[in-house]
Amino acid sequence: MQKIRTFLSFDNQAEDAAKFYVSIFKNSEIVNVSRYGDGLRMDEGGVLAVDFKLEGQEYVALNCGPMFKFTPAMSLLVDCATPEEVDELWSKLSAVPEAEGCGWCQDKYGVTWQIVPTLMSELTRDKDSKKANAILQAMSSMKKIDSRVLQEAYDRA
Repeated sequence: MQKIRTFLSFDNQAEDAAKFYVSIFKNSEIVNVSRYGDGLRMDEGGVLAVDFKLEGQEYVALNCGPMFKFTPAMSLLVDCATPEEVDELWSKLSAVPEAEGCGWCQDKYGVTWQIVPTLMSELTRDKDSKKANAILQAMSSMKKIDSRVLQEAYDRA
């Protein structure tokens, strides 16, 4: 078991969300589904928690009711090797167009994702702050990140 795992609180969609995420990412699986026992908040046999892995990273999804909501203050960042991977993940995960910006999107469960080309991370780490700032400025005008535009901004700086 991984020492630190990401814990996601859902109203009652934990199993649906875990299945959805596992269907999108390679090297992913549902590891365990725990169910409520008699006398607890949910009906006996209802899903309590789902342990799952996405690309080898461990997560726990819990059905704990509507009192906890996701916010963009916590997001899941996905480094994408190609523009095609960015496009694919964006099309599968983005469900709230008004929540899109700078590579961030929100899925149908309210979880915020950052779908980022690996190139962006590489370019923004450049020791030349002028080049790094050019990348950030280019990114700030985008919804879904376009690697080609980032590279052009970097080359011009």
